[in-house]
Amino acid sequence: MSAQDRLTDALYGLGWSTVKKLPEPVAVRLGQTIADLAWKQRGKGVRRLESNYARVVPDASPERLAELSRAGMRSYLRYWMESFRLPAWSKERIRDGFEPKDLHHLTEGMAAGRGVILALPHLANWDLAGAWVTTKLGIPFTTVAERLKPETLYDRFVAYREGLGMEVLPHSGGTAFGTLARRLRDGGLVCLVADRDLSASGVEVGFFGDTARMPAGPALLAQQTGALLLPVTLWYDDSPVMRGRVHPPVEVPESGTRAEKTSVMTQALADAFATGIADHPEDWHMLQRLWLADLDPAKGTS
Repeated sequence: MSAQDRLTDALYGLGWSTVKKLPEPVAVRLGQTIADLAWKQRGKGVRRLESNYARVVPDASPERLAELSRAGMRSYLRYWMESFRLPAWSKERIRDGFEPKDLHHLTEGMAAGRGVILALPHLANWDLAGAWVTTKLGIPFTTVAERLKPETLYDRFVAYREGLGMEVLPHSGGTAFGTLARRLRDGGLVCLVADRDLSASGVEVGFFGDTARMPAGPALLAQQTGALLLPVTLWYDDSPVMRGRVHPPVEVPESGTRAEKTSVMTQALADAFATGIADHPEDWHMLQRLWLADLDPAKGTS
């Protein structure tokens, strides 16, 4: 492990061991302070966040974009402070920490026994939403995690999410799709963050006036298993409670090839994500390149 990897792992370890012990108001203030410092430094991630917001809010002035990026960094650090503290939250605090609208799409889908896929963008705190599902609704689910470097950091994230009641599969290795399909055929729940995919299997979609690439997995799983595909968007307000909405199902088209159906369904997901992001752009934690026009053509990655 390199020195940089050891430092990264140590910093995350410090966050999980120390921040969760802080009183909540202290953790909130600490997160805001770190966010403001990072914003003032105008590093690569902050500049990219502002550039992404410029696509979401194309008529925004430079001053408005600066305000948005500052609010975005505060939202991003709220996510981290909450995530570091979630393992120490009581079940009551988790149950009271999230209020979603139109939950009936999920509960009715689960009651029907056909399996449900929840697809989310990087909005607000998807880990809190997941913990709420396992705690408040008592529904276990399966998700996928990208293999992070160093490996010890990936192990920390897996242990953290498993501690919240999630089954976590590695993104790499090729076995995740089959396991997800089996869970869905058994009437289970699968949750996937699905607004960024730079792999060769990603589906090109129109997104805020330009072309981006999003994962094909949610649409393919719905087609293969008959599971219900539900977009979900999340946001923060000025309260300690996160808000959210379960959108109506994305239906499988009646005609077309598998690739054509996947394209139509993934575009429908992108459109649902866009409504939530447009309403709450500051809660979209996209500090990486997303649109194809922004990617380095020599590397194909951010």
